[in-house]
Amino acid sequence: MHPEPDVAPPVSADAELADLARRVREGVGRLNWRMRAERDPSGPGPAVLAVLSRLYRAGTHTPTELAEAERLQPQSLTRILAWATERELVTRTPDPEDGRRSLISITPAGLAVLRDYSARRERWLATALEATLSPTERQLLKLASDLLVRVADA
Repeated sequence: MHPEPDVAPPVSADAELADLARRVREGVGRLNWRMRAERDPSGPGPAVLAVLSRLYRAGTHTPTELAEAERLQPQSLTRILAWATERELVTRTPDPEDGRRSLISITPAGLAVLRDYSARRERWLATALEATLSPTERQLLKLASDLLVRVADA
Protein backbone atom coordinates (compact mmCIF):
# COMPACT_ATOMS: atom_id res chain seq x y z
CA MET A 1 0.00 0.00 0.00
CA HIS A 2 1.21 3.45 -0.90
CA PRO A 3 0.22 6.45 1.16
CA GLU A 4 -2.04 8.86 -0.68
CA PRO A 5 -0.26 12.03 -1.74
CA ASP A 6 -1.07 15.10 0.31
CA VAL A 7 -2.35 16.96 -2.73
CA ALA A 8 -5.88 18.20 -3.26
CA PRO A 9 -7.56 17.22 -6.52
CA PRO A 10 -7.52 19.95 -9.16
CA VAL A 11 -10.31 22.50 -8.83
CA SER A 12 -10.82 22.57 -12.58
CA ALA A 13 -9.18 21.10 -15.65
CA ASP A 14 -8.92 24.70 -16.86
CA ALA A 15 -5.90 26.16 -15.03
CA GLU A 16 -7.01 29.73 -15.71
CA LEU A 17 -10.45 29.06 -14.22
CA ALA A 18 -8.87 27.35 -11.20
CA ASP A 19 -6.60 30.39 -10.66
CA LEU A 20 -9.58 32.75 -10.94
CA ALA A 21 -11.54 30.69 -8.40
CA ARG A 22 -8.61 30.82 -5.96
CA ARG A 23 -8.15 34.59 -6.43
CA VAL A 24 -11.85 35.33 -5.93
CA ARG A 25 -11.98 33.10 -2.83
CA GLU A 26 -8.91 34.80 -1.34
CA GLY A 27 -10.11 38.31 -2.12
CA VAL A 28 -13.63 37.78 -0.84
CA GLY A 29 -12.33 35.97 2.26
CA ARG A 30 -9.79 38.65 3.15
CA LEU A 31 -12.32 41.43 2.56
CA ASN A 32 -14.87 39.61 4.72
CA TRP A 33 -12.38 39.21 7.57
CA ARG A 34 -11.33 42.86 7.31
CA MET A 35 -14.91 44.10 7.32
CA ARG A 36 -15.75 41.93 10.33
CA ALA A 37 -12.96 43.70 12.18
CA GLU A 38 -14.98 46.92 11.81
CA ARG A 39 -17.61 45.79 14.29
CA ASP A 40 -17.86 47.46 17.69
CA PRO A 41 -15.87 45.19 20.05
CA SER A 42 -18.31 45.94 22.87
CA GLY A 43 -21.31 45.10 20.67
CA PRO A 44 -22.75 41.78 19.57
CA GLY A 45 -20.45 39.10 18.21
CA PRO A 46 -20.57 37.56 14.74
CA ALA A 47 -23.02 34.79 15.71
CA VAL A 48 -25.52 37.28 17.17
CA LEU A 49 -25.17 39.49 14.10
CA ALA A 50 -25.75 36.46 11.85
CA VAL A 51 -28.94 35.58 13.73
CA LEU A 52 -30.19 39.18 13.61
CA SER A 53 -29.40 39.32 9.91
CA ARG A 54 -31.28 36.07 9.27
CA LEU A 55 -34.32 37.34 11.16
CA TYR A 56 -34.22 40.61 9.23
CA ARG A 57 -33.83 38.98 5.80
CA ALA A 58 -36.06 35.94 6.25
CA GLY A 59 -38.48 36.97 8.99
CA THR A 60 -39.66 35.17 12.11
CA HIS A 61 -38.16 31.73 12.81
CA THR A 62 -38.51 29.03 15.42
CA PRO A 63 -35.31 28.35 17.38
CA THR A 64 -34.91 25.05 15.52
CA GLU A 65 -35.17 26.80 12.15
CA LEU A 66 -32.63 29.41 13.25
CA ALA A 67 -30.18 26.79 14.50
CA GLU A 68 -30.42 24.85 11.24
CA ALA A 69 -30.21 27.94 9.02
CA GLU A 70 -27.16 29.31 10.84
CA ARG A 71 -25.61 25.87 11.42
CA LEU A 72 -25.51 26.41 15.17
CA GLN A 73 -25.76 23.89 17.96
CA PRO A 74 -29.00 24.33 19.94
CA GLN A 75 -27.00 25.12 23.11
CA SER A 76 -25.11 27.90 21.30
CA LEU A 77 -28.32 29.35 19.92
CA THR A 78 -29.87 29.27 23.39
CA ARG A 79 -27.02 31.47 24.71
CA ILE A 80 -27.26 33.81 21.71
CA LEU A 81 -31.03 34.19 22.10
CA ALA A 82 -30.73 34.77 25.86
CA TRP A 83 -28.14 37.52 25.24
CA ALA A 84 -30.22 39.12 22.45
CA THR A 85 -33.50 38.85 24.40
CA GLU A 86 -31.96 40.42 27.51
CA ARG A 87 -30.90 43.40 25.36
CA GLU A 88 -34.30 43.51 23.64
CA LEU A 89 -32.80 42.80 20.20
CA VAL A 90 -35.22 39.92 19.62
CA THR A 91 -38.59 38.86 20.98
CA ARG A 92 -39.78 35.36 21.72
CA THR A 93 -43.51 34.72 21.45
CA PRO A 94 -45.53 31.51 21.66
CA ASP A 95 -46.28 29.89 18.31
CA PRO A 96 -50.07 30.18 17.84
CA GLU A 97 -50.08 26.90 15.89
CA ASP A 98 -48.04 24.94 18.44
CA GLY A 99 -47.82 26.32 21.97
CA ARG A 100 -44.76 24.17 22.72
CA ARG A 101 -42.70 26.17 20.22
CA SER A 102 -41.72 29.80 20.26
CA LEU A 103 -41.24 32.27 17.45
CA ILE A 104 -38.21 34.57 17.35
CA SER A 105 -38.43 37.99 15.70
CA ILE A 106 -36.05 40.92 15.41
CA THR A 107 -37.07 44.08 17.29
CA PRO A 108 -36.57 47.69 16.19
CA ALA A 109 -33.56 47.80 18.57
CA GLY A 110 -32.14 44.68 16.91
CA LEU A 111 -32.63 46.24 13.51
CA ALA A 112 -30.84 49.39 14.70
CA VAL A 113 -27.86 47.30 15.87
CA LEU A 114 -27.77 45.50 12.53
CA ARG A 115 -27.98 48.76 10.56
CA ASP A 116 -25.22 50.34 12.66
CA TYR A 117 -22.98 47.33 12.02
CA SER A 118 -23.66 47.48 8.28
CA ALA A 119 -23.13 51.25 8.13
CA ARG A 120 -19.82 50.98 10.02
CA ARG A 121 -18.52 48.36 7.57
CA GLU A 122 -19.75 50.27 4.53
CA ARG A 123 -18.11 53.51 5.78
CA TRP A 124 -14.81 51.68 6.16
CA LEU A 125 -15.17 50.09 2.73
CA ALA A 126 -16.09 53.36 0.99
CA THR A 127 -13.05 55.04 2.56
CA ALA A 128 -10.78 52.16 1.55
CA LEU A 129 -12.15 52.13 -2.02
CA GLU A 130 -11.62 55.88 -2.37
CA ALA A 131 -8.09 55.74 -0.96
CA THR A 132 -6.99 52.63 -2.86
CA LEU A 133 -8.71 52.54 -6.25
CA SER A 134 -8.81 54.88 -9.23
CA PRO A 135 -12.21 55.89 -10.65
CA THR A 136 -11.72 53.35 -13.47
CA GLU A 137 -10.88 50.59 -10.98
CA ARG A 138 -13.98 51.48 -8.96
CA GLN A 139 -16.10 51.08 -12.11
CA LEU A 140 -14.50 47.69 -12.74
CA LEU A 141 -15.20 46.67 -9.15
CA LYS A 142 -18.82 47.72 -9.57
CA LEU A 143 -19.12 45.38 -12.55
CA ALA A 144 -17.31 42.62 -10.66
CA SER A 145 -19.61 43.01 -7.65
CA ASP A 146 -22.65 42.50 -9.89
CA LEU A 147 -20.99 39.36 -11.27
CA LEU A 148 -20.23 38.06 -7.77
CA VAL A 149 -23.89 38.46 -6.82
CA ARG A 150 -24.88 36.49 -9.93
CA VAL A 151 -22.43 33.72 -9.04
CA ALA A 152 -23.67 33.65 -5.44
CA ASP A 153 -27.28 33.38 -6.60
CA ALA A 154 -26.52 30.59 -9.11
